[in-house]
Amino acid sequence: MEKQLLDVVAVEPRPDHSLYLTFENGEKRIFDMRHLLTKPPFHRLKESPFFMLAKVGYGTVIWPGNIDIAPETLYDQSRPAGSGI
Repeated sequence: MEKQLLDVVAVEPRPDHSLYLTFENGEKRIFDMRHLLTKPPFHRLKESPFFMLAKVGYGTVIWPGNIDIAPETLYDQSRPAGSGI
């Protein structure tokens, strides 16, 4: 069975370098960006003001400078909001 790809419809960047995401099915999830911050092109996101510029575009999360993350990565590597994990 093929997995359905879900678009991101809302994002709230947080000071701890996590993203509070809402997907098109209404599901809310938390994606921790810290493990990506040493890798190009994400190293620019270490700067908190720049990280906080995250917004939704093209069904995923984008930043200035053509930085984005695939929506399937955001979903697969995130945890349900409120799970406390």
